Amino acid sequence: MIVKLNLAKVNKNKNFNIGNGSRIAVIGGGPAGSFFAYFALGFAEQRGINIHIDIYEAKNFHVAGPAGCNRCGGIVSESLIQALSSDGIVLPANVVRRGIESYKLHMEQGATLIETPLKDQKIASMFRGFGPLGSENIDSVSFDNYLLELCQDKGVHTIYEKVSGLERNETGITVQTKTNSANYDLVVGSVGLNPRSFSLFKKVAPAFIPPETTRTYICEFKLGNELINQYFGNSMHVFLLNLKNIKFGALIPKGQYVTLVLLGKQITGEIVDSFLYSEAVQRCFPKGLDIDKIMPCQCFPGINIKNAHYAYSDRVVLIGDSASSKLYKNGIGAAYITAKAAAKTALFSGVSESDFKRHYQPECTRLNRDNAIGKFIFWVTTIIQRSSALKKGIFRMVVNEQQKVNDKRRMSSVLWDTFTGSAPYTDILRRVLHPATILLLLANTVNGIFKKPEKGTE
Repeated sequence: MIVKLNLAKVNKNKNFNIGNGSRIAVIGGGPAGSFFAYFALGFAEQRGINIHIDIYEAKNFHVAGPAGCNRCGGIVSESLIQALSSDGIVLPANVVRRGIESYKLHMEQGATLIETPLKDQKIASMFRGFGPLGSENIDSVSFDNYLLELCQDKGVHTIYEKVSGLERNETGITVQTKTNSANYDLVVGSVGLNPRSFSLFKKVAPAFIPPETTRTYICEFKLGNELINQYFGNSMHVFLLNLKNIKFGALIPKGQYVTLVLLGKQITGEIVDSFLYSEAVQRCFPKGLDIDKIMPCQCFPGINIKNAHYAYSDRVVLIGDSASSKLYKNGIGAAYITAKAAAKTALFSGVSESDFKRHYQPECTRLNRDNAIGKFIFWVTTIIQRSSALKKGIFRMVVNEQQKVNDKRRMSSVLWDTFTGSAPYTDILRRVLHPATILLLLANTVNGIFKKPEKGTE
């Protein structure tokens, strides 16, 4: 017994490093998993070593509908597009279904168009899988599949099987599937918010505490290019309505489809109906259209609303939604940040628990602290949603900003970054609390009470 305890102590304090010939398993071929593999291979090349990476992925991103979908709104912010480009990842035209140049803000008080704060800033909409049920556009590629193939071109091996077990041994971690098992020096968890997968990782990372989640809603409407160009154009439609449990909703044009995303807490079918049949939403669609008949896909996916704890152990690290995400927005951006940090730690520092705690956890902590600011912002947003006077003030302020050329569009930029995920919540709050923003909002709120409402911009 004494010998075993001493050996355990030695193993616990041992440094594990990735070197020439090391084997890495990535469980999950979504953006976080692919980003990790991409960066790990790049860092290995910088070090002058050869490593082997297997990505385990049960989904087929070439298949339409749920079998090939990772259930996400599918928006990439302009800040992330620029970051990806600097790392050599340039999104091709057949991945981007539509470039979003503006968004239209809908309130009970009316609707107004908000242009991108800077002319060169755009956001991209795309499908995470091949597309909704019935999709036939063989010329298009899903975002997830593009990233996965990018890794395959760099030498990553993809195993299209579901992982059934993880076991720790003296030399590493064994990954088991229905047909095979293999040993690895490092196992990376990019498993989204899958409870079954979390239970597997608990066996090799006992201190791991999964993220807290809530249920949201996503569906697709098949309208066709002509109607989408006529009713939506290159704008994302964002709704700030006083409806139960909904923080905000968005209609996002993508090719022949429009994706609806509802973000909030524990979204139910009843809450979805209250949104879909609200006057503000109905105005966005052709009059008399039965939207229930053009909805090939819908789901109630979970989202990360509170980060995981101890998302790492010796030779094990979890990334993306499985560890830390961005509250109510830009999960792909968080996947990029956490995957790159984990890969950098593994290749340049080591893969022990202490290495990940020292070099990987700080990036997750930054995301988590920013999310705490985000929770405060959305708490304020809830108050605004319930206040007709405040919403009138915001509406007037945005309309006035959009009508002025070269004006400092304070509220417009705040709303743009809040709904598109283009800036950290900390930066957004700093701009909201700027004295000029507060004074202008108060002035417009008072004017909104005593004057006729502004007409929105189209």
